[in-house]
Amino acid sequence: MRQLPLNCSHEHEAQRAKLNQKRDRENAMTPMRMTYRTVFKVYQSKNRAPYLFQSRSYSQSQCQSRPEPERSSFGIAFDIDGVILRGRVPVGGSPRALRKLYGTSGTLKAPFLFLTNGGGIPESRRAAELTELLGVNILPSQVVQGHTPFKSLLRRYENELIIALGKGEPALVMSDYGFKKVLSLDEYASYFKNIDPVSQYKLWRTKQALDCSHPKESVPRYDVYSDRVSAAFVVSDPVDWGRDIQVLCDILRSGGFPGQENGHQPPLYFAADDLEYQAAFPSERLGMGAFRIALESIFNTIHHDALEYVSFGKPNPFVFKNTEAILTQLQPSHCHNDTTNTGNSQSHAFKTLYMIGDNPSVDVKGAQQAGHPWFSILTRTGVFKGKDNHAEFPADLVVDTVEEAVDYILKREGTS
Repeated sequence: MRQLPLNCSHEHEAQRAKLNQKRDRENAMTPMRMTYRTVFKVYQSKNRAPYLFQSRSYSQSQCQSRPEPERSSFGIAFDIDGVILRGRVPVGGSPRALRKLYGTSGTLKAPFLFLTNGGGIPESRRAAELTELLGVNILPSQVVQGHTPFKSLLRRYENELIIALGKGEPALVMSDYGFKKVLSLDEYASYFKNIDPVSQYKLWRTKQALDCSHPKESVPRYDVYSDRVSAAFVVSDPVDWGRDIQVLCDILRSGGFPGQENGHQPPLYFAADDLEYQAAFPSERLGMGAFRIALESIFNTIHHDALEYVSFGKPNPFVFKNTEAILTQLQPSHCHNDTTNTGNSQSHAFKTLYMIGDNPSVDVKGAQQAGHPWFSILTRTGVFKGKDNHAEFPADLVVDTVEEAVDYILKREGTS
């Protein structure tokens, strides 16, 4: 075997050392590998089997070598309408209240999120709106809307034709969740001539039709005349109640084929069931629960079987249980295996979770039904305006504003 000269061997050793140093630098720059653990939440609704609502928590394989950040013993869930905002205007000193949850170094004193029955736009867009209006950076993971649990139904309806209705962009919301064949009720109804017998008298509808990207006689994206509507989702507060009730009745009593004979009712889902909510107008406005009552009354009158539906949103206890799981994920660290596959047993459980809301029958009732560790705080800037506590659903604390509520929490928790 030919032997390399001594000086050549030294050059090879030097090159090998340089390569090893380069590889070490690249390894040091490589992000730590993430592993995922799924937290499962099971909920039961009337007339339906339990569904599985899952959320993710994260752990880092190399985090054992890092010091564990201090974790909060409490978390906060804020309602939005009537507590944080009225319309698009902050109320009750909400921007100041949220800033108080951050330390001087910008670290979060306690995890918090927004738990609202509202919706109609993706969580990412709602987070951006809140960031702009409140002057505090809000992440999409800190926004839980009424329709957020619809994600859990993806496996069942991913490739089925579904209808989404309500203000905002309900079809976009469902598409963002992963549903492949979703149409807004606006678009779906436009493919059925004369389905709304008074449409010509609705000036806003006439203008909308002229501005619409697809002509009225265009070919539908899906075969709406042959494909059965597998489910209808009320994503947010409907705009045109008369038209929407008419078309929903057509879909639901025909088995998913409007204009045909009676068939088995497709599933119907509501993102929430609020009878009233506080908006910019001084008195409360009718909510999705009012629309549901109107639809149910009419459907039960014209159809031989009673309307079947599933309502999500507060005050359902599963919403609060899932909120607890999300707040746990918002803690500074998830290095340790502190959550079992049920999501209910945690080595670092919250001592207290605060629900700050303005509606006793929604926010306070939900916290009471969820039980420990929930503590309800009722503000007077929205639906509730009474001097004393609410008679039927008394809160653990009644305050004037959300800022007063945050001050109380920080003092009680010793972090003010």
